[in-house]
Amino acid sequence: MTRAVRKPAAERSHELLRKQRAWIAEYGEEPSVRELAGAVGISPSTASLHLTRMREDGIDIGTRGVRSRRCPHCGR
Repeated sequence: MTRAVRKPAAERSHELLRKQRAWIAEYGEEPSVRELAGAVGISPSTASLHLTRMREDGIDIGTRGVRSRRCPHCGR
């Protein structure tokens, strides 16, 4: 039995970003975490982990169902 070859985290993050942009171009809205994970071929929990790390690094990838961190009153 052969083991699956893992991709580096940076490569997977870039793939998430590419798939998210392609999804928006095709459907006109942001994908959910499950839809994005399915498009990349990883589990939703792994996708969520990568998205959290990317957001901590300042790369804000929007997904449906994630609340904005902006104030609803002033927009900051």
